[in-house]
Amino acid sequence: MTEKKARLANALHLSRVKDGSTNPRGIPYAPFVDKVEEYVTARHEVEGTLKSFQEMISKYQFMEVNTQRRVAGLQDKIPDIQRTLDMVRFLKARKPDAGPMETTFELNDTLYAKAHVPPTEEVYLWLGANVMLSYPITEAEGLLETKLSAARQNLENCEEDLDFLREQITS
Repeated sequence: MTEKKARLANALHLSRVKDGSTNPRGIPYAPFVDKVEEYVTARHEVEGTLKSFQEMISKYQFMEVNTQRRVAGLQDKIPDIQRTLDMVRFLKARKPDAGPMETTFELNDTLYAKAHVPPTEEVYLWLGANVMLSYPITEAEGLLETKLSAARQNLENCEEDLDFLREQITS
């Protein structure tokens, strides 16, 4: 088995390797066999070799599906964070001596409620897992800006990873 690994190391050349054998998030480049005859020397090795390459393609496809799910989740999450940030900025801009404002807000996807919102210096944010915390408006704005920036960066990374995975599957 070690002889086979040595031949694999000698025969495989990674395509488009920049600073290592992975992309920036650790996804490995697909190996490229330059000369098949150097890698597979006997007929009995062909089936095992093809099986290992098929397993590798399956791993890339699995990573692709998971990354697509992350992209979909981020595409849903980013507009929600942006709307929340916009509302916090609106509340921050209100004058302290202004009267209560009547508004309609979403309780869930199909249920809305009316409320009278007086000028305030704090907001309550859902953090997830049924957790809501009170934040001063300026702190909430900073937190939401950080979360929005991180979500956008994650989305960009996921889209880059999807392109990378598609390239590895097809090459």
